[in-house]
Amino acid sequence: MPTCQWWKSSYSGDGSNCVCVAVAPDGTVRLGDSKAPETVVAASAHALRTFIGAVVAGRLGRS
Repeated sequence: MPTCQWWKSSYSGDGSNCVCVAVAPDGTVRLGDSKAPETVVAASAHALRTFIGAVVAGRLGRS
C-alpha cells in the first residue's frame, strides 16, 4: 500500500499539538492528530466538505 504524504495544518504552530491532513491514492482525505498518530479518520472529499460546512453554519449542536 502506498504511503500518504501528510501536511501539518498551518494553524498548528510549532508545537506538538498538530492536525495533519493527507489525500490517499484512492482520493479519500485522511485526518490525524500528532498526539494520537495511530488514530486516523478517513472520509471522501464530499463528506468532509459537507461536515465542515455544517460546522461553519452552526448546524451541529453540542452534547
